[in-house]
Amino acid sequence: MSKDWSIRKRRPVRRKNIAPLLKALESSLGIDLSVDGAFLEMAEYGPWQMVFVDKVAKAIEVKNSDNERFTFLTLRGFLEHSDAAKWVDVDHGAIPFLMNGADCMVAGVQAADEDIAVGELVWIRDMTHKKPLAIGWSTMEGQEMASATKGKGIKTLHWIGDELWEMES
Repeated sequence: MSKDWSIRKRRPVRRKNIAPLLKALESSLGIDLSVDGAFLEMAEYGPWQMVFVDKVAKAIEVKNSDNERFTFLTLRGFLEHSDAAKWVDVDHGAIPFLMNGADCMVAGVQAADEDIAVGELVWIRDMTHKKPLAIGWSTMEGQEMASATKGKGIKTLHWIGDELWEMES
């Protein structure tokens, strides 16, 4: 599906036009993006809007099933902000499935941010190295996800693989 997507309509954007979007992202993830003086761009990537900071895709704007807009970091953005909230740790047994784009089952979840609510965007990371693997929509709360033994915890939206490198190059 995403193999057919390409970056289109890439254009510079003024800081005042994108500041509310970035502030909302910073407050929801508890991070500081430090974009003062950076060159900001926006572009379309399939159904998503991408935000580029100094020519690197750092954030995406996606819509949920109710057509509500949400902003979240890309996997490249999470590499620079590994202390961001809304994380889910998975064991090494889950990684091969996530690399192929599978949804995240709770059997592989070892820990999760307790502030995660149902229907929120979350990022999945390797429990040992804390490197981002995927992002997706949570199907249960953080505490429940970490203690559950059966079921789907996250509906995967984007994962590391060929698509990531095409998207962010």
